Amino acid sequence: MKITGFRSLTTVHRWGRPVGDANGVVAQGVTEVPVLLVETDGGLTGVGLGAHDEARRVFPALDGQDPRAVTTLYDRMLAHTFKSGHAGTAFGTIGAFDMALWDLKAKMAGEPLWRTLGAADRFVPGYASGLDIALDEEELVELYAGWAARGFTGAKLKGGLDTERDIGRLRAVAGVLRANTRSPALMLDVNESWGRHQAVRLLARIEDQLELAWIEEPVRRWDARGHRAVGRAARTAVASGENLTGLEQFRPLLAADALQVVQTAGVWGITHFLRVATLAHGHDLPVSPVGYHANPLAHAAAATPNHLVTEVQDTGTPAGLSVDQTIEDGGIVLGDAPGLGITVDESTLAAPEGGAGWARSDGPHVRPRDAGLRLVPEPGPPGPAGRTSAGTASPAVPGPVHRPARSGRTERESTP
Repeated sequence: MKITGFRSLTTVHRWGRPVGDANGVVAQGVTEVPVLLVETDGGLTGVGLGAHDEARRVFPALDGQDPRAVTTLYDRMLAHTFKSGHAGTAFGTIGAFDMALWDLKAKMAGEPLWRTLGAADRFVPGYASGLDIALDEEELVELYAGWAARGFTGAKLKGGLDTERDIGRLRAVAGVLRANTRSPALMLDVNESWGRHQAVRLLARIEDQLELAWIEEPVRRWDARGHRAVGRAARTAVASGENLTGLEQFRPLLAADALQVVQTAGVWGITHFLRVATLAHGHDLPVSPVGYHANPLAHAAAATPNHLVTEVQDTGTPAGLSVDQTIEDGGIVLGDAPGLGITVDESTLAAPEGGAGWARSDGPHVRPRDAGLRLVPEPGPPGPAGRTSAGTASPAVPGPVHRPARSGRTERESTP
């Protein structure tokens, strides 16, 4: 069987709530989902998810090749782009193709990908993560009550703008998850919104009030000495890696003993995850994949000896996609459908709506000018007041403020 072509589609995911982090929020709760289909002369089609803007440039590395040679083809795609560099959009494109190739390899074997990769168990432990910085406490409790009903014992909240608010929200979610465990695992993701001068001080304030399983991206993704400083000063583990592309970007942090939990993004593909997991395993470190639609990395996580836990961001699926898996018992239960188990119904895909999506100028993929430079809690954008647990009105929900008048310079982020 040979690869003959590809098609690019787009649909949307309707979250039913605002989603975002310290860098910005998609208030409409509707985001685009790129879908890549890799076609063969044998009638099988591989499905990959994630942005793939460089598909026309990368595809010649795959054209006419046997899709079963996935890891060889992965390196072939890297080699095909080496002069201009294979980070950013090129790396995302390679990841989407890689996902589709693994889907094809397992389909050709007539088995789910978790079996192709050597897993013995279809269950993948997970933690709940609502991309929830815009939710007030009442909405937050309602959201995580749904996760608790599915057996989850751990949760990651978005924060970093107001430490006191973060502490209150973490306590509220812990109260919900105690239905399943005495001691819920709590994580806080500040998405690189702290500077090194803030991170140790703010994390210490949180640790005085409660226990965290990890603090995620406390400083810039490449700052090995900053991550190490946070880890040495804290009881909490330091987690990072979702925005790093290629093993060469992980090496400085691992060499500096700067991470205790190694992460990868779902949109970077399965081969990338497997290689990072092996690198982390060689340093006696656990690996934890960041969530994405349909949880494609769960198949690889099931076969990884140092897998700790997988982020699960939602229980729904994008319009036009169905997935052979269930979210229950505090994790992901993978099915028996061949490949990734993702079925695409092109007749029910939904076009992105105007003004929606991750790429909004006030959304989480654009870094605010004052990120890492705040000395006091962020007052947040104007909006409806939340409610405190006592029922009294609280100030506007803290959140990101983009100030293009101060500076038009922004930095695009790779993942939520």
